[in-house]
Amino acid sequence: MAQITATEVNKLRHMTGAGMMDCKKALTEADGDFDKATQIIRERGQAIANKRSDREASEGIVLAATNENQTLGVIIALKCETDFVAKNVDFIKIAESILDKALTNNPADLEALKTVALDGKTIAEKIIEQTGIIGEKLELGFYEKIEAGQVGFYIHSDKKLATLVGFNKSGLNVQIGKDVAMQIAAMDPVAIDKDFVPQSVIDKELEIGRHQAIADGKTGDLVDKIAQGKLGKFYKDSTLLNQDFIKESKISVKQYLQQTEKDLTVTAFKRCSIKQ
Repeated sequence: MAQITATEVNKLRHMTGAGMMDCKKALTEADGDFDKATQIIRERGQAIANKRSDREASEGIVLAATNENQTLGVIIALKCETDFVAKNVDFIKIAESILDKALTNNPADLEALKTVALDGKTIAEKIIEQTGIIGEKLELGFYEKIEAGQVGFYIHSDKKLATLVGFNKSGLNVQIGKDVAMQIAAMDPVAIDKDFVPQSVIDKELEIGRHQAIADGKTGDLVDKIAQGKLGKFYKDSTLLNQDFIKESKISVKQYLQQTEKDLTVTAFKRCSIKQ
């Protein structure tokens, strides 16, 4: 049996991210063969992943960023079982590496992101490997992106919520993007404007309005008028451009944007929470 040195253990640790004892055990089992030892660590990760597949990964972190010219923004969530792991430095570094790969490769969707290479393996394989190292179920919870004239983003302080917002123009002050991204985080709008609200949502709000009017004793045409009035309030409260701007409640988000440029508007937004 090969004599395993501390230098070799440390080398495998840097290659895989596994703990010192796990690396020593893997090297011992592999008789000093680094390729075999790496495979052993990966197989342990898969075994633990299989064992914990029915566990709920309800904790984790959500990260967002834009590329250098702010024309692409991405959000990713790396999920785990406990908040203790979510705050672990190594766990956060893995999430940051995945975020960087998402920005660099601009994959089409979550499944495509999982196939992107990271440290000589796919992101999906890396997550399985880290499951074995950390000992909890890990999963890539979601991935969203926006491409626009300019993209802003916001990450909440606890890293449990992040947002993206795309604008129809470039060259904007970064603070504008942050302000509107914070608005989305705080107020959770259902759409950009009333024209973007799904018909199913409109129908539901009208139905609720009618039921409330009838419950209040209203009849005839008044029922529909009241329902339409409640729908108008829903548009104001729940569509981004019509909401009161959280930093200056006397104006709407639309008015805030028009103070910068008359035809400046939002083209898309994404809001992702670890609890969604």
